[in-house]
Amino acid sequence: MAVLGKIRQRSIFLILVIGMALFAFVISGVFDGNSANAGPTDPIAVVNDEEIDVMFFRQMVEQTERAYNYSTLQSVNLVWNQALRNTIFDQEFEKLGIDAGKDQLEQIISSDDAVVNNPNFQNEAGFFDFGIFTEYIAQMRLQEPAAYENWKAQERSIIGVAKQRIYLDLIKASGAMTEAEAKALYHFENDNINIEYVQIPFDIIPDSLVSVTDAEIKQYIKNHEKQYERAASRNLQFVSFDENPTEDDLASIRLRLDGLKDKRIAYNDVSKLTDTLEGFKTTKNIIDFVDRYSEIPFDSVYRPRGQFNNEYADILFGLEVGEVFGPYRDGQFFKISRLLDRKENASLRASHILIAYEGATRAAATVTRTKEEARAEANRVLRLARRGKDNFAELARAYSDGPTKTRGGDLGFFQEGQMAEEFYNFVNTNRVGRIGLVETEFGFHIINVTDKDDLAMIADVANEAIASDQTANEVFRSATKFEMESNDSKDFLGVAQKNNYEVRPVKQVTALEENLPGLYNQRQIVRWAFEDDTKVGDIRRFALSGGGGYAVVQLTAANKKGLATLDEVGPQVRKQIIQDKKAALIKKQFQGVDTLEALAENQDLTLETASAINQKNPTLVGAGNEPYVVGATFAMEEGSVSELIQGDLGVYKIKLLKKNTAEPLEDYQQYAKEYLRDASFALLDNIFLALESFADIDDNRSLYY
Repeated sequence: MAVLGKIRQRSIFLILVIGMALFAFVISGVFDGNSANAGPTDPIAVVNDEEIDVMFFRQMVEQTERAYNYSTLQSVNLVWNQALRNTIFDQEFEKLGIDAGKDQLEQIISSDDAVVNNPNFQNEAGFFDFGIFTEYIAQMRLQEPAAYENWKAQERSIIGVAKQRIYLDLIKASGAMTEAEAKALYHFENDNINIEYVQIPFDIIPDSLVSVTDAEIKQYIKNHEKQYERAASRNLQFVSFDENPTEDDLASIRLRLDGLKDKRIAYNDVSKLTDTLEGFKTTKNIIDFVDRYSEIPFDSVYRPRGQFNNEYADILFGLEVGEVFGPYRDGQFFKISRLLDRKENASLRASHILIAYEGATRAAATVTRTKEEARAEANRVLRLARRGKDNFAELARAYSDGPTKTRGGDLGFFQEGQMAEEFYNFVNTNRVGRIGLVETEFGFHIINVTDKDDLAMIADVANEAIASDQTANEVFRSATKFEMESNDSKDFLGVAQKNNYEVRPVKQVTALEENLPGLYNQRQIVRWAFEDDTKVGDIRRFALSGGGGYAVVQLTAANKKGLATLDEVGPQVRKQIIQDKKAALIKKQFQGVDTLEALAENQDLTLETASAINQKNPTLVGAGNEPYVVGATFAMEEGSVSELIQGDLGVYKIKLLKKNTAEPLEDYQQYAKEYLRDASFALLDNIFLALESFADIDDNRSLYY
């Protein structure tokens, strides 16, 4: 009971812990249309006649924004995908009579490390006890009703996940691959061919010999409906008015910072007296000074040279303690900086060659040497490194078992606490250029000390380089004037041209976009473009979120859902039709050429050779990815020459030199098991995509966000 008493005292905290540990479950499985919160009558979605409640959806969006720091629309789409997934799966579970109970709940909770390792749910032997957990929940029901309701939502989520596991296990059990299928798949992935080929590029036929009419393009689109289906979209054009600081604004910021460096006399409006204010150079209370005048708070961390603006790092590190430098530009800020303290040679740099052994921390599974064998190998490599110090990087690439081998063993700069203690101590106590051997839990390290530098504590007074109020007002005036003139004249382009403003068009904006080219995270503009009251030709000024300034936007087209129009996809369809017509002309022109040599010689083309091409990766060296061409070649007999074959990048004539058949397996069933196991990782996603394609879904996201 003492344990339960302690748990009850921290019940709210523990519920939050469980909630974060099972966050994937919290989103998953709770969209069942039965939320306790009453919401508007209009749902966020209807999936196969089942409504998804908008109020609960909004709560989950807000929770996702807070938890992951996503934008609103990113959170909407994440929650939408999970809501849709679980609603569709729940409908399947109900059809099939799949349910889950206490055993499945216990199995999932007992597999979560954050819960299992919580000492509040462990017995006297230190093991997770599901009985203690359930008793805790029972006590919570009586003493913390609000927390209990939170848990019930999570419990429903966990049960939803358990149902998904049962469903997936049933599908896995029904999945099988015959020996013949496994054999065919094995040879598809492993058989390869050697060929000679000549590629005839499409541009061998002049464009003047091929014409394409609008009627042909429209017919092509109609014949390929699925490829050219389009969601409803809008076309826009806009002029942006950025609030960039002028040279006078920047000079004013510099002057203000420069005035903070030394003591100054200022008039006090309250006391009606003049006060002498401390300057940055002389103040003894650095924290208060920075908090008062800087837009970036004081940070007492010692930092290496590499973390400072490269243009001024050497100057800052060359200051005497107490000396002030600036004002200077650092990104979006102007700064004055004061060196408070310096730790000499506290930033270290080294390269190493790691010789790991079986059982060492983080040793790869491929490492099978014993510790003694590793020690002997490390000493051997150490001797090689000392003989040729200039070859250390090459030795690291050749012998190291560490992840830094690809960059010659270089670890970059590090400080105390960032490396194993034995490693740090060696580098810290030895001069630059010293090479030695150290043992840590990871194995044996041949270490080359490559550099040492100071760490500095530097205080900054930073002011952002932003536009003054006068400049901001002028930008507002210009944007408003352009909006009014464009609306009055109904000539957006003409007014922009008169004022030398750049007009930027944006096409095919869909209802749930928020980022437009040149206008990041401007969801408000997209929502306006899709409102029923917004008509083609309408113009509106928007204050830009996130960075100041304005955009004056005009809606230029409202494209309905359906087949893409000639204006939208005409150029790419025209290109495809031209390729098809050129391929037909090429085949007609060269139909009498029987050999690759004659084709290459007569047309000044190149006879290429490609080896070990398989159907899984159908790339022709010297040409590119050509799946249809490679697939057709596999159907040929050795020594035969193909007819002309149209590919994606040209027309090909191919001679099959050799078909290399992979060695047969003794056990194709084992191959099948491994393939099915690997495929199972994506099985649930693929099942969902299949179910989604047949579901009747009304998407109302754009009405609310």
